[in-house]
Amino acid sequence: MTAAILEDLRWRGLLALTTDEAALDAALSSGPITFYCGFDPTAESLHFGNLVQLVTMRRFQEAGHHPIAVVGGATGLVGDPSGKSAERVLNEVDVVEAWVERIRSQIVHLLPMEGDNPVRVVNNLDWTGGMTALGFLRDIGKHFSVARMLSKEAVSARMSDEGISYTEFSYQILQALDYLELYRRHGTTLQTGGSDQWGNLTAGVDLIRRVEGASVHALATPLITRADGTKYGKTETDAIWLDPAMTSPYAFYQYFLNQADDDVGSLLRTFSFRSREEILSLETAARERPQAREAQQVLAQDLTALLHGEEEARRAIAASQAIFGQGELRDLDAATLSGVAESLPRGTVDAGASVIDLLLATGQVRSRSDARRLAADGGVYVNNQRVTDPEARVAASDLLHGRWVVIRRGRRSVAVAEVAGA
Repeated sequence: MTAAILEDLRWRGLLALTTDEAALDAALSSGPITFYCGFDPTAESLHFGNLVQLVTMRRFQEAGHHPIAVVGGATGLVGDPSGKSAERVLNEVDVVEAWVERIRSQIVHLLPMEGDNPVRVVNNLDWTGGMTALGFLRDIGKHFSVARMLSKEAVSARMSDEGISYTEFSYQILQALDYLELYRRHGTTLQTGGSDQWGNLTAGVDLIRRVEGASVHALATPLITRADGTKYGKTETDAIWLDPAMTSPYAFYQYFLNQADDDVGSLLRTFSFRSREEILSLETAARERPQAREAQQVLAQDLTALLHGEEEARRAIAASQAIFGQGELRDLDAATLSGVAESLPRGTVDAGASVIDLLLATGQVRSRSDARRLAADGGVYVNNQRVTDPEARVAASDLLHGRWVVIRRGRRSVAVAEVAGA
């Protein structure tokens, strides 16, 4: 059972690089191993890219292996080379400490802490915080060749621009030290991560070989890209956070519901825990019945339930249906509707505003004459009720939770207006 996970990862397109696939396969076949993946607190929440690693860890855990999640209280104070020309901003110690705890709670939410192989969450500050500079240089630094460190992709990319600080240059040594410590403390023999971290992963493998004379493994998943080659969530404005206060369950659900037909199959393979037969069937549905969007609905529901729970997934689905006229808006609770409002185009109007005011404030029309024509054609809906009089006024009884009005243009263009002073 244990060895089958490599074949499963390959089928899912999640096996990009390994140090020695045959040796790793043999190790997995011999029984459960201990593995780890690291997460640096570079923000107050993990994001979409981290979810790939968490789901991959869960697959190993469900196959019987023992997971360790390292939250980088130490490495988070340094920052890894991003491959960009600018250095990462160094955050204050107390900020990083707070982020460590927030990220720890997200990890244990996704990786079970009970059973025969519960996740263990550790902080690498525990073994680096007490090290002296001389001890670090003598015991660890002496095993690293500067030439080999310069050859790492993230470092070499920076050397061709404005250079790199010694702080970020040393990051790979710190990550390698993590692997060495986890090998010594817990018998860890596999590190997983993204392919952009390959240089750091192999640094740890090499350090253990040099210090302990032992052979351990590294496995990297590919960077997740769309069918056209573009990356997901690469800017602050389109980042998908795992914290529901930063990306609401509704916005999270909608993000995956709106994925293109060409991309939904690979996303299902990456994230879904449904059977291979179910995923293949959904891929067929996306090709043959794209208008039904069956695969997207399953993807969005499964991922929202995995991250936020079944009840939040149910609320997100109900909100998605209600917003487009297939459910009752007044049945949505205030928190869900607030998430909807944050995810849609929105504007602010005064109490007693007209339908024209709603359309203009939310960007649904460019002019008052456009609003009148749209209403006359029957294309305006306020809280899912068709409105033909553009001069009609919003009454207090129209407000959802005493605050919002949902305005829809046609079938698909939806916005939310917040009534000031309501």
